[in-house]
Amino acid sequence: MFNKIIKRGNRKGTRSEGAEAAARPAAPSSSSGAAGAAAPVTVNHASRASVPTPSSPTSPHVAASAFPVIPASSASPPLLEPLPLIRDVAAADRPGLLLRKLRLVAALFDFSDSLKHPREKEAKRQALLELVDYVQAPAAAANANAPARLPDTVQEALVAAISANIFRPLPPAQHESAASIDPNATPDDEEEPYLDPAWPHLQLVYELLLRYVVSPDTDTKVAKRYVDHAFVLRLLDHFDSEDPREREYLKTVLHRIYGKFMVHRPFIRKAINNVFYRFIFETERHNGIGELLEILGSIINGFALPMKEEHKLFLGRALIPLHKPKSVAIYHQQLSYCIVQFVEKDFKLADAVIRGLLKYWPVINCQKEVLFLGELEEVLEATQQAEFQRCMVPLFKQIGRCLNSSHFQVAERALFLWNNDHISHWNQAVHGLTANVRKMFLDMDSELFEECQQQYIEKVAKAKELEEQRESAWRHLEAVAAKAAGDDMVLVN
Repeated sequence: MFNKIIKRGNRKGTRSEGAEAAARPAAPSSSSGAAGAAAPVTVNHASRASVPTPSSPTSPHVAASAFPVIPASSASPPLLEPLPLIRDVAAADRPGLLLRKLRLVAALFDFSDSLKHPREKEAKRQALLELVDYVQAPAAAANANAPARLPDTVQEALVAAISANIFRPLPPAQHESAASIDPNATPDDEEEPYLDPAWPHLQLVYELLLRYVVSPDTDTKVAKRYVDHAFVLRLLDHFDSEDPREREYLKTVLHRIYGKFMVHRPFIRKAINNVFYRFIFETERHNGIGELLEILGSIINGFALPMKEEHKLFLGRALIPLHKPKSVAIYHQQLSYCIVQFVEKDFKLADAVIRGLLKYWPVINCQKEVLFLGELEEVLEATQQAEFQRCMVPLFKQIGRCLNSSHFQVAERALFLWNNDHISHWNQAVHGLTANVRKMFLDMDSELFEECQQQYIEKVAKAKELEEQRESAWRHLEAVAAKAAGDDMVLVN
């Protein structure tokens, strides 16, 4: 069994090294050994997104294929091998020490059981803390005067160790667990989110990645070989994590990658688009839409003018359709911010945005209608008069339906729209004068005022009736003409 695992890893070594490695259940395997070795070791290739199941439930497993072979100087297990502090070793020996510490960081443990491997877990935590400090300021952490950039081999091992920890299979989502028991079950929105028991260590790993990305000593020309497109895609996959703490770190890390690695920017935008497309048109379930929209809010704010056609297509094909899913209330605040950012950047987009809102306007979901009305109010604040006139007919029809809604919050929110300059008169002084004159007439002769008001109501009703009769007469004439001319006649409305 051990020989088969070693052959699968394509690693070669001497017989003595194989025997020594077989006695280390917690160390990465880097050699071939006897078939009768004590504890099996699983080799986890760093290029795989998921973590293979360890063959022994009590043995930690290590993603070691990305690390160069480091000869062991003692027979003690590497995870318990006492390693000196980085600042205590000479500069020439520092890369080798960093690789040994990163090999320790790549070890994976079962954190659901706090009694398993407590010393190894603590050693890994201490190594992570020291690496976080070193990556943030290599010169200060190593007591050196000159800047100490990480060698390429150390950077490769660093990203591999980070990948081995954070790119793991996510537990089944709440709705997936419920569906496995009852296919007709609906997810409980009030259920507490899943919190990963390994988060104390995962947080340090994410912090290490963040410090590596933002460090001024990180050369993007070198780092882009390791923080590549595949790495970014795997980061995006983990935005579906149910742990809000992990999503918050992912949001910060991806935003920093977007800011530092300019070569990745088009790819990141396209990859986020694909996440939105899958959410809108396929699953309608994703935990990280809000965090992705927060990143996009900052990105949109930095768009240059005139706006590229790519960005306008993103607005029409991804952002506006995000109003369609039932779970829009979860991320509506971030979505509304992005939409308003587009209109403020280019006021000519207001017509397309308002018509897009009207297209996805909810029919029976009153709470969703309230959200749409609030967003519409913000969009109208940034809309110019010419764009407003293009869409005011369908807009006022929808506002009229909202005013007649039986839900008081919908009607109340629709009434707030009259405070907008586009919907009400442009001059606030006119409003005040109108109200004063109306009150003056009412006080002077209330009976005459009511009589005039009643005449006005009857006049409006009579005009509406005449308009309906006129339209009915035209429809009758069109029907007669169509019957007389046959099917070849073309009617122009």
